Order: sequence, then C-alpha cells, then structure tokens
Amino acid sequence: MNKTGLECRGVSYFPTGVGEKRQPLLQGVCARFEKGRISLLTGEMGAGKTTLLSILAGLLRPAEGEVIAEGLPVSRWSSAHLDRWRRKMGFVFQSCHLWAELTALENVILPMIPRGETLARLRTMGMESLMKLGVEDLAGRCVRGLSLGERQRVAVARALVSQPAFLLADEPTAHQDEDGVNIVLDLLASVADGNATVIVASHDPRLLKDLRIEHRWRLTEGKIERIS
Repeated sequence: MNKTGLECRGVSYFPTGVGEKRQPLLQGVCARFEKGRISLLTGEMGAGKTTLLSILAGLLRPAEGEVIAEGLPVSRWSSAHLDRWRRKMGFVFQSCHLWAELTALENVILPMIPRGETLARLRTMGMESLMKLGVEDLAGRCVRGLSLGERQRVAVARALVSQPAFLLADEPTAHQDEDGVNIVLDLLASVADGNATVIVASHDPRLLKDLRIEHRWRLTEGKIERIS
C-alpha cells in the first residue's frame, strides 16, 4: 500500500528579483513524506527549508516539477481548486502570522469562520486546541502581550484546530524550552498517529535525535538527501 501523503518530484524554484543567471534555491528536489509519520527537514539557514515547505503547502508554485498529494498533482491546479484543497492543510509559520490586536482564541478560530460553524462550536474547538498545547489560560489575552514562546504555541493551536490531514510546521520549537519542545512534539506525534502527514522544517538540534521523529531529510545547496 502506498502510504505517501505528500511527494515532490523534480521540484526547482528560483528566487525572484534577480537576473537570468540566477541560481535555483531548490534544484530537482525529489522526496516522499509518508502519512502517519513526522518528517524533519533540516539544513543550514537559507538552505530552502521554508521555500520547500511553502511549495508543499501550495503557498508557492514550483518553477519546475510538481507536488503530488495522495496521488493528485495539486501543484498543477488552478488557484480556486488549490484553495479548496488547502482546507486539508494546517500550516505553522515561522513568524507565527498572528493578529496582534486579537486574542489568542480569536486567532485560533479565525481561519475556521468561513466554514460555516456556529460561533459556540468554533469557541469550543479553539479552546480544545489551546488546551492541547497547555495554553488555554491565554485564550482571552491579546496576542500583542504574549511572549514569543506563547505566540508559537498559539500558532500551532491554530494549525491544528481544523484537524488537518497535512500539518506543515516551520520552526515550531524555536522559542520553546525543553518542556515546550516535548509538548509540541507529543502533539505532532499524536496528529501523525491519526494518519496525518506531518512535516517539520527546523534547524533546532534538539529534534535531530528525537525518537518521535522517524524520517529526516537534509537540504544542502538546493538539493535534498534522506539521512534517516
């Protein structure tokens, strides 16, 4: 049985705003990321981890190659079709991308509002997601007043609230202490156990040997290799 949740086939990407001789940020990247597993993308800063994660999430289109999700060539789809597919996706941005003037709970439920759930149901879902990260006490607090570590957990809670089939997280432990790392990784492992595809991009050395992460990939100069 093919367990592949997300796959990139020959994906290349060129940075914008440079001349014709520009070097590819990603070059012919081929990798398979299985359902039910946590996969780690590692590499030096600037290696292309965020770019590859954004391409896998449909936030960027590859210059060459394609992204396959559960056997479907999603990177070829029109924007409207791609937007509908992205409803299966939870994404944790490196910079969190939270609304500073909204509360933690409002930030968590905001992406779910277009889906037609009642406000009461959304609040319940949002609180459950915050509780899984151990930050339910932040629900009514304005994001502007939260620490970086607290904002990061709120961002993870927002990505999880829709119970996504694909969870992509960019540096989700960068501002976490040891307890925070364990909380985040335990939750990601739980999501993977539910048959989701979980991909983490990080250069956090604490993740390199963590047993909850089963597959590891390294990006170097635009190319990828499987390291475990």
